[in-house]
Amino acid sequence: MTDKAALRAQALTARAAGGDRHALDRHLIAVLAPHAGAVLAGYWPMRSEADPRAAMAAHDGPVALPVVTGPARPLTFRLWQGGALQPGPFGTSHPPESAPDVRPDVLIVPLAGFDDRGNRLGYGGGFYDRTLELLRKSGPVLAVGLAFEVQRLPAIPTEPTDQPLDLIVTEGGARTPLR
Repeated sequence: MTDKAALRAQALTARAAGGDRHALDRHLIAVLAPHAGAVLAGYWPMRSEADPRAAMAAHDGPVALPVVTGPARPLTFRLWQGGALQPGPFGTSHPPESAPDVRPDVLIVPLAGFDDRGNRLGYGGGFYDRTLELLRKSGPVLAVGLAFEVQRLPAIPTEPTDQPLDLIVTEGGARTPLR
């Protein structure tokens, strides 16, 4: 088992315990408030992921959801204005193909684990790393990791393709990673 795989298993086991979801909602809504009018990309939670839907509903601006377009490819984002979602690969849910594609200014990023340097441990597919790299080449984008405190790890080994988070929001508050 690689270091990342062992850390992922540890973080996902801890995540199942969750945390104060109301505090998590409050902190995420506060972080997003200065970004009114910006295109916000959230995600539809699955399994025991921290749930961004309250903050997405409170956002004063367009909201999008990610679409997995294939293995080893960056995500695309479709505008979501409520309504039914379609099932996607890996248990994801996304707006229908008729919804327009948009470029997000702010991303709420799901994760398995994080460390204080802003490193994110995902599920191993590299979708968000590819996506953040592409988005950052075309202009500013704010990557906000959303997690419970129990998902914090002492250190996550990094690779050149890993993209760091700009902020991390937990039920304990928002923090800027140490660099």
